[in-house]
Amino acid sequence: RVIVAHVSTADQVEEAWGKCPLEHRLLIGGERPGWLSFGKAIREARSLEPVPLTAQDPMTINFTSGTTGNPKPVMHRHRWMYGHNRVTARYWWGATEDDFIWATTAPGWAKWYWSPMGVGLTCGATQFSYHGRFDPERYLDILSRYPITKLCATPTEYRLIVAHVPNLASWREKLKLRDALSAGEPLNAEVIDTVRDALGVTIRDGYGQTESVCLVCNYPGLPVKPGSMGVPTPGPNASVIDEKGNPVGPGGLGEIAVPVGNPGIFDGYWKDPELTKAVFSGKWYRTGDLARVDEEGYLFFEGRADDIILSAGYRIGPFEVEDALVTHPAVAEAAVVGSPHPERGEIVKAFVILSPGYEPSEALVRELQEHVKRVTAPYKYPREIEFVTGLPKTASGKIKRAELRRRERERKLKG
Repeated sequence: RVIVAHVSTADQVEEAWGKCPLEHRLLIGGERPGWLSFGKAIREARSLEPVPLTAQDPMTINFTSGTTGNPKPVMHRHRWMYGHNRVTARYWWGATEDDFIWATTAPGWAKWYWSPMGVGLTCGATQFSYHGRFDPERYLDILSRYPITKLCATPTEYRLIVAHVPNLASWREKLKLRDALSAGEPLNAEVIDTVRDALGVTIRDGYGQTESVCLVCNYPGLPVKPGSMGVPTPGPNASVIDEKGNPVGPGGLGEIAVPVGNPGIFDGYWKDPELTKAVFSGKWYRTGDLARVDEEGYLFFEGRADDIILSAGYRIGPFEVEDALVTHPAVAEAAVVGSPHPERGEIVKAFVILSPGYEPSEALVRELQEHVKRVTAPYKYPREIEFVTGLPKTASGKIKRAELRRRERERKLKG
């Protein structure tokens, strides 16, 4: 019944005021008619008896980032935060009260709720917060001026640091950094290798959703396989299953799923029973994300179920093609989707942002196509490549492949 908002967002709150069952507005950072000062309310508040809570009581509603459509409202109970401490903070971050942690996600996003807030509060680590715009040199300057021991940044931020910071290795002795993590979407192997060689830390991928705790990760001390999300974390017991709900074997492609009733996953989507029913299938919560499993149990992300490209009978995951493209020095960033084709059903289409010093050309298209054939299987190469200056992304930095697919469908319909 209460909303706490910063003065910079007050206009948006007032636009939605009539649609929300709220009784009080508390404002931070200024004054405004019809609002109460949050600071004043805290100073003048009388002490209250804490309300008894159980692990089953509702705690939060967080919204997904909307990579496949409108953001979905995710309901969590208090037990989720305990699971977050036992899994995410312990097995992925490996953080203790001696650590100084920086997760670059802005406050307000579910990832910020994961970490730094969730990790910091549950394990006692000191949290660093920065509210400025992203700039590669600025980030490194911050890391050199503060004793930050663990950094969690988005794949896009790591890619841009590698692409735009000359002589990255010169920063190595200036940092206190012992650990680097990445989340949001899989990180390309080339970036992991470059950061390790330059800064002496190996970026450890982790995988989870707004709906869950960390489900798969590269543990501290576990050998990192570039391109892999790692192995399932203890507790959630995530599996990769086929369409019938059976675990797939080594080399198999399937959907990441978690047993229903696990405290590390959510309870459903607020006021959307149909969508909730669709993802809770039998004994599994189906994440909608596809992965392959190797002989040692490591998972390799292949994309959302909707992202898989069906071309001439082949099932092609976009990330493997993107990963191959960015190993070429001309490619700063890439996004791959299926483009409609009258004979093949779909073909692989790549949208490519070029690195500084490179210009679009037909010769470069052919060079990139041959490069992908060498790095992956020949049938996975992008038959179409479009050079672009930017990619559609969510506010949290994830590529909106659904938007690129929509553009391709519309373009092909127009001929």
